[in-house]
Amino acid sequence: MDFLNPVIDGFGVVLQPTNLLYCLIGVVIGMLIGVLPGLGPAATIAILLPVTYGVEPVSAIIMLAGIFYGAQYGGTITSVLLRLPGEASSVVTVFDGYALAKQGKAGTALGVAAIGSFIGGTVSIIGLTLLAPVVAEVALDFGPPEYAALSLFGVLLVATVGNGGRTKSVIAAGLGLLLATVGRDTFTGASRFTFDTLNLADGIDFVPIAMGLFGLGEILHNLEERHRTVPAPAKITNVWPSRADLRQSSGAIGRGSVIGFVLGVLPGGGATLSSLVAYAVEKRRAKHPERFGKGAIEGVAAPETANNAAATSSFIPLLTLGIPANATMALMFGALLIQGIPPGPQLVSEHPDLFWGVVNSMYIGNILLLIMSIPMVGLFVKILRVRPAILAPITVLITLLGVYTVNNQVFDIFLVIVFGVLGYLMKKFGFEPGPLVLAFVLGSVMETAVRQSLLIFGGNPAGFFTRPISGTVLVVLIAVLALPAIRWAMRRRSVESRDEELV
Repeated sequence: MDFLNPVIDGFGVVLQPTNLLYCLIGVVIGMLIGVLPGLGPAATIAILLPVTYGVEPVSAIIMLAGIFYGAQYGGTITSVLLRLPGEASSVVTVFDGYALAKQGKAGTALGVAAIGSFIGGTVSIIGLTLLAPVVAEVALDFGPPEYAALSLFGVLLVATVGNGGRTKSVIAAGLGLLLATVGRDTFTGASRFTFDTLNLADGIDFVPIAMGLFGLGEILHNLEERHRTVPAPAKITNVWPSRADLRQSSGAIGRGSVIGFVLGVLPGGGATLSSLVAYAVEKRRAKHPERFGKGAIEGVAAPETANNAAATSSFIPLLTLGIPANATMALMFGALLIQGIPPGPQLVSEHPDLFWGVVNSMYIGNILLLIMSIPMVGLFVKILRVRPAILAPITVLITLLGVYTVNNQVFDIFLVIVFGVLGYLMKKFGFEPGPLVLAFVLGSVMETAVRQSLLIFGGNPAGFFTRPISGTVLVVLIAVLALPAIRWAMRRRSVESRDEELV
């Protein structure tokens, strides 16, 4: 019963009219952003960060969370009807969703996707409710060595599983770590990379980086493709799937829920990777894999379930350990810091209203999304007709005004422009900004934790391996890094042995 009390209190928080309104606003904006190709939840949250400054912490995080998981729903609509994935996590849905739409089954595809998304999201929320307090309680025993090992593990995992290729992800993460060192050294007081300007004495603020890379950078990149024509949407007939469709997709929904929940927790996992893995699993275990890509209902159910489950479970490492699992969670990390609430194991005990309010708002948000996902399809398709040349200037103006209102400094506007150009160039040359932002957030945590740990161990790095948690994490990390080299050596050995047999 002691466990249930804070959960029940959390429903009391989220059912307050103000918080319900922010939950509704969040999921509607999320669906809208998911429909619009290119912008994405990360860019939207980055642009809205200054707006949250004047909002109550619980309401602000409820809204931002709604944008994140709401975008997963919205991306499905354009993937099925227009063959345009509004979200990266909906790319896989295009393969079978659009094929079903061409067969006159667009409604069936959208219905199964909505049901799968709801089930995947709900399963993941239940997992979050049960698992997060346990993880937070264990994490209370964490010291600097544990945080040093976990943050290093997070940076390297993100750098190796980014969407832009391993080498480019490592370069982006390295740049993020470099930017995290700018400012006054907290241990010695020495200035680092400040170029004798007081504006950089306290380091680079997270908000200009996020709004520049994700907001302005995305807008500039999307404007370059503004000439792209939008095809006519497929007609929607039967919205509710038949009993046979539900029976056929039930296994895919169940497996997608588990895959999404597990991969969402891992650093660098997230909704996109989960949808890809779920699709691959269904195709591999199918009796007739040739159906996939030609209108297999499991090809829609699995990835849509997985990406929604992953969107929810990615909150576990953020809320319990203070470690963001993906780029969007890094922005949520920044939003919590703006509110003066450091994410971590103390969050559950010190701010239970925020923790349980946000977790329980996801139950309400998923119900709202299920109700709205089909009736609002026509409206969202019409929004796609608005020209980027009209939307872009308004968004840029909101971005620049927003970043100025955080610290009332013109220098922040220049930083947004600089990082906006950098974000555009990164997109243009195939670099993902996600690893950079994640490494920037984790870099300061890692540096402080490593230096504190070395002071504890008297400067001996071997001390990390004397503690159970940090030692285990580092051993796993070494194994992950060594795995590609071992595979390469085994492959080379098999080739050599084959050559010897031929001789």
